[in-house]
Amino acid sequence: MKFALLLYAAAALAQPPPVRILIAYHSESGNTAKMAQAIGKGAASVEGVQVTLRKTADVKDQEILQADGIVVGTPVYWSNVSAETKRFLERVGDVLWKAKTNGDGRTAGAFCTGGGVAMGKDVARLSILSALLTMRFTVIGGVDDSGFGTLGPEATTGPADPGVSDKEQEEARNFGERFAKMRRRR
Repeated sequence: MKFALLLYAAAALAQPPPVRILIAYHSESGNTAKMAQAIGKGAASVEGVQVTLRKTADVKDQEILQADGIVVGTPVYWSNVSAETKRFLERVGDVLWKAKTNGDGRTAGAFCTGGGVAMGKDVARLSILSALLTMRFTVIGGVDDSGFGTLGPEATTGPADPGVSDKEQEEARNFGERFAKMRRRR
């Protein structure tokens, strides 16, 4: 009996720790939150991955430090990230700086929602990715339904195309799964 317990304990110790992915988002209308939930669902489908889904204002400093990967989502305001998202990115940098560390060995990704087809969604995602690259994170992009690489998932949510479509949610879910699989391989 003792041997079986020792064997079980040894097997448990041999298991790699879970990969911790933080999905942080700002959402006023609920659209960016829907995208975050879909990304979280995709990431959580990968074995050995632990997902934390939080509004940017609710993320704890310790969650930033413990994250192996961070995915940041924003609504597009005036063709860029929201002020709340910008504050969060600055906080990530501040938390890492105070801990005397950086993004080396960690992965990052971005997603967004915006009112129109060409309303700054690329600029918003590039702003997020640029900040995280400066902190030395390794960026993981998305893949669209045609197989081309993207900056990360996006949804058009304005009056001409309200809400987050099933196709946009599926792109977000696929991104979450891809992000988790790639993070797990590192």
